[in-house]
Amino acid sequence: MNKKQQVVALLKAIETGAAEPVGVINAAKYKQHNLAIADGLAGFGAVLAQLPKGSARVNTVRVFEEGNFVFAHTDYNFFGPKIGFDIFRFEDGKIVEHWDNLQEKPVNANLSGRTMTDGPQEASELEKTEANKILVRAFVDDILVNGKMEKLAGYFNGDNYIQHNPQIADQLSGLGQALGEWAKQGITMKYDTIHKVLGEGNFVLVVSEGHLAGKLTSFYDLFRVEKGKIAEHWDVIEPIAPQSEWKNQNGKFGF
Repeated sequence: MNKKQQVVALLKAIETGAAEPVGVINAAKYKQHNLAIADGLAGFGAVLAQLPKGSARVNTVRVFEEGNFVFAHTDYNFFGPKIGFDIFRFEDGKIVEHWDNLQEKPVNANLSGRTMTDGPQEASELEKTEANKILVRAFVDDILVNGKMEKLAGYFNGDNYIQHNPQIADQLSGLGQALGEWAKQGITMKYDTIHKVLGEGNFVLVVSEGHLAGKLTSFYDLFRVEKGKIAEHWDVIEPIAPQSEWKNQNGKFGF
């Protein structure tokens, strides 16, 4: 099996309880960045043991690879319905590190009838990976970190923009409308730091740290690029627990 297949099998093992896929983890070196789980393979096992029997469901919708990293977008039932992004780092053919972001799965589609996981799944234009990563990083840095809204339109093909955030409608105008509504309600969203940008072809994942409504937050944003413009967006947003509640001291990011 290749790395992508190994990751999909490992995640599915949460549902099936199969032991064999877990063999891809290097138990001696496994470093955990999910702050609710203790470090190492034992921490992962302890959480699985707490799951109500037969409750777990795992449907990995899309999976991508860049170098030693594999990142997956998954529809879970894991202590309740959730949507997640997982990132795994491989070393010498084994998984040695894991990061993730989880968000409660909404009951309904967004205003444009889209879910958090539907849409294209396969990467294309693999030769454009680096160019697309540069484009998407610049967008996040310009717009979400530095608020240079005068540059916004340049990243899009007119008003065309497919949106999977549960609170926001399609089109660039839908994004502007949602941000305006949030501002009226005093809800601010501010990205402070980009921690990692990973890509395969026309798909790019950006891992960022910031604040949503004043709370320290982890943002995982997946973008699909088309002809040098941002065409589609999925995200998972998770509050970062205070350090006193962390089950490991590896930090949420630490790439």
